[in-house]
Amino acid sequence: MAAVRRWSEGMASDNVKGLVLALSSSLFIGASFIVKKKGLKKAGASGIRAGSGGYSYLLEPLWWVGMITMVVGEIANFAAYAFAPAILVTPLGALSIIISAALAHIILREKLHTFGILGCVLCVVGSTAIVLHAPPERQIESVTEVWDLATEPGFLFYALLVLTAVFILIFHFVPQYGQSHIMVYIGVCSLVGSISVMSVKAVGIALKLTFSGMNQLVYPQTWAFTLVVVTCVVTQMNYLNKALDTFNTAVVSPIYYVMFTTLTILASVIMFKF
Repeated sequence: MAAVRRWSEGMASDNVKGLVLALSSSLFIGASFIVKKKGLKKAGASGIRAGSGGYSYLLEPLWWVGMITMVVGEIANFAAYAFAPAILVTPLGALSIIISAALAHIILREKLHTFGILGCVLCVVGSTAIVLHAPPERQIESVTEVWDLATEPGFLFYALLVLTAVFILIFHFVPQYGQSHIMVYIGVCSLVGSISVMSVKAVGIALKLTFSGMNQLVYPQTWAFTLVVVTCVVTQMNYLNKALDTFNTAVVSPIYYVMFTTLTILASVIMFKF
């Protein structure tokens, strides 16, 4: 306990808050994968499956329980980004993999084999290393500063590449390979997610500054970032439902985590220049 106390004292106060919120978020999100999967399976038994383009799960109460659980986790995650760097918060999603993989093994009877267990361990080891060496976050005094960072050539080029890849996946690969290749659905979720995290970070900073007395809601940039968040999250949820309905949960969550984390860290480095 003394070692943990010394480590937490060595971290910035905001980083500790972000760490606690991110851990809480992972608990809720990890459990939500399982509840949503059960809801999707139940809805698919009496209607068109999500993987086949159906939306019968919207009438399934169990899916909504999972969705609410995920929303609670995302709210905690949203708050975490307001306090800590994305490069610290995002890797902690490894905990949600452990939770979803364990629950999938117990509740959904989806077997987790030796390599799956090894993968989970490697995720935790890698995330711990990143968290222990997370850099201090640069001080942001206004949401317009984030906007300036987001509109620099480097990040604009990255965003253009992401959007191009997403459109190619959605309009070319999803119709042909979505049902047979897990990387198609997960690719869309991860690519869009790396942009949404940067926007979530911006909105979180705007709200944090607003609550501290510096109103950021008067800036159009705040609402532009909010629009990007809503658009990205809706897209992510749609294709994540398709992935969960089509493939094994114990496979979806680790692949999604690895791709999402890698792209988010890349986007963070490009935008915030860690």
